[in-house]
Amino acid sequence: MYRQSPLKETEVLILDDSTSAVDTATDAKIRKAFAEEIPGTTKLIIAQRVSSVEHADRIIVMENGRVNGFGSHEELLESNEIYRDVYESQTSGGGDFDEKGGED
Repeated sequence: MYRQSPLKETEVLILDDSTSAVDTATDAKIRKAFAEEIPGTTKLIIAQRVSSVEHADRIIVMENGRVNGFGSHEELLESNEIYRDVYESQTSGGGDFDEKGGED
């Protein structure tokens, strides 16, 4: 008999930079699993990697402990300099080394 885990029964899940030590491919798999396995759970994701939050309903940009911006990925790209700068720095080719297949 299948038994549902307690994780699937939670209403809110808080993740504090939980994917910072994994490559971007694994991060994407984790986010996909969250969407498929616990779709009704509210997820608060604290992250430095934009790809970890860009599909979120709402994103809060913090600077020095204060809210600097709030909105969707698209809204913040248009209206928030900090978010836009971080996004551009992470997507301008620097990225994670694993995106290119690892180091030689």
